[in-house]
Amino acid sequence: MQNGHPEKKESNAALTVKLLVFVSAMFAFGFLVLPPLYNVFCDLTGFDSRGNTAAAAAVEAPDLSRTIRVEFITTVNDYGRWTFTPDVDSMEVHPGKLYFATFTEQNLSDSGKVSQAIASIVPTEAVDAFKKIECFCFTTQPFAANEKRSMPVEFIVDPDLPDYVDTITLSYTLFDTEIPYDARKQ
Repeated sequence: MQNGHPEKKESNAALTVKLLVFVSAMFAFGFLVLPPLYNVFCDLTGFDSRGNTAAAAAVEAPDLSRTIRVEFITTVNDYGRWTFTPDVDSMEVHPGKLYFATFTEQNLSDSGKVSQAIASIVPTEAVDAFKKIECFCFTTQPFAANEKRSMPVEFIVDPDLPDYVDTITLSYTLFDTEIPYDARKQ
């Protein structure tokens, strides 16, 4: 054969197709399966302060002698066409007192999209002490094309937070829950 090995070209093409299918399947798993699976995990374990509504509401006397700095950080997953920012970078809060914070989210695409925010809290000593009463992160959020709106979170820092913790960082990563059209074509 003058053009090389036809069997090798065919096996390379088959391998390329298999790899593309594998990458597409992993991409779909990451964006369709993991956020809902994470929600189930949080509901079952109480991780991410979910399921602590009753405990948080039971806090009666705020500790006005102590101040905790709560910092807000947002990230948009690489492929999402969104803007997502905290309306304030941080707040000074008293343990045991109810607070509200808002985040602004906008769908930058020309079609309707659904987002899901996944929260994380650091340091780890604060995970159980930071109690979200209401949060946009508890459910998926449908957005119309180019829609922009305020997303609230209501929280309490438990007075039992260790004394050496004076700063808590609440970080959200925003995911688009749908696979983009280009990924479906592969």
